[in-house]
Amino acid sequence: MRTEARRLTRPSKIVVWALWDWASAAFNAVITTFVFTVYLTNEDLFGEGADGTLAAVLAVSGVVVALIAPVTGQRADRSGNRSLNLALYTAVIAVVTACMFFVAPAVQPDGSFEAQWLWLGLILLAVGNVASELAGVNYNAMLNDISTPKNVGRVSGFGWGLGYVGGIVLLLIVYFGLINPDVGLFGVTSEGGMDVRVTTLVAAVWTAVFSLPLVLTSLRDAARLRRRTGAEAEAPKESIAQSYRRLLGSIAGLWRTDRRTVWFLLASAVFRDGLAGVFTFGGIIAAGTFGFSAGEVIIFAVAANVVAGIATISFGLLDDRFGPKKVIVLSLVSMVVAGIGIFALHDLGASLFWVLGLVLCVFVGPAQSASRTFLARLIPPGKDGEVFGLYATTGRAVSFLAPAMFAAALAIGEAVTGLTGDDVQYWGILGIVLVLAAGLALVLPVSARDVTPVRSDRASPAEGSGASR
Repeated sequence: MRTEARRLTRPSKIVVWALWDWASAAFNAVITTFVFTVYLTNEDLFGEGADGTLAAVLAVSGVVVALIAPVTGQRADRSGNRSLNLALYTAVIAVVTACMFFVAPAVQPDGSFEAQWLWLGLILLAVGNVASELAGVNYNAMLNDISTPKNVGRVSGFGWGLGYVGGIVLLLIVYFGLINPDVGLFGVTSEGGMDVRVTTLVAAVWTAVFSLPLVLTSLRDAARLRRRTGAEAEAPKESIAQSYRRLLGSIAGLWRTDRRTVWFLLASAVFRDGLAGVFTFGGIIAAGTFGFSAGEVIIFAVAANVVAGIATISFGLLDDRFGPKKVIVLSLVSMVVAGIGIFALHDLGASLFWVLGLVLCVFVGPAQSASRTFLARLIPPGKDGEVFGLYATTGRAVSFLAPAMFAAALAIGEAVTGLTGDDVQYWGILGIVLVLAAGLALVLPVSARDVTPVRSDRASPAEGSGASR
């Protein structure tokens, strides 16, 4: 078994696993963050109120993820179909991304409005969002099977960092090749939203090509393990209702026997929402408070993601040497200090934001990656998919925190200063700082002592998918 563990964790296997993070950057960066969602909320193309409708649709998809992620993860644990599930969800992501090419502008040249195009885009985005989250549950659940106690931080950090870098590489390709030029590659222009629509095809191909190594090798290795052990992967012989009852029983069991895991799920949900808020509102503050132009925001976004990617990969060494909790605490403390610095010294202008904004970005990825490795060390044997499903659910359950605190801080700033708009926008950073500080306060009491080693020398009874991640 030890020989098998060394085989499973050899560098080529880790690179294959990490390439899925690189592949998933297409949906995360191009579709949900910088390109397609911006396209759907363009009032000239999709009318007024599209942003509100988009927010509502994404909220519904978030509820769906919160409800089904733990159960799908649990059923994958029990059936041994984690590899197949990852393949299916990844295929859905690639297909719906490609189908976004057909989302033409709803506002027609004659001024009429054809709502079906808006709703097609929203439905595809919602389906892709659910598939992306569920694929991530199966992907994260493989971490225990391709890492050892000595390298789990480096493995997780390498994958997460590769995701940041992949997103930037693809954004640069589509921005300078399709979106920015008046006439882009293949003669593409912005007429009829064609530049963005062709971008979705590029993103779909990117997803399919770079996820294929993990999908193929994980399916192959799962089949080999079943042949070797004589185990057959079958769907659980129980209904969805029975799965939910089993899930509730597992949560109750965790609370009775391992409250540390429960508390960490809660704490990480809070600080992960704060981490998401840094990127969500960073560009808004850069433009509104510090006067960045649209081009300067993009340049800052590129720099921020490159810095985050390099830092995440590098901090994996600290994770392995000093433990994931120390990385999380260091990251959150540093981000709280940097955020307060941006608020207190905002009058110094854009140069201050370049410095402290990038400091914030240095610690976002390491905190996210270390959160994943901390949980990986806590998960009871055979519960990887289920617990990472709960990880997704708890994150979704508190995803309102950062936006709500940002808005509340703005309201307080308006009341205190008597200013409005961009003049008071810098107060919003205090809302993000508050969420990060709350997450820090919640994670500090979670003991990192006697953390269960990563189980690289064991595999689920009927599952070999982890062998390839």
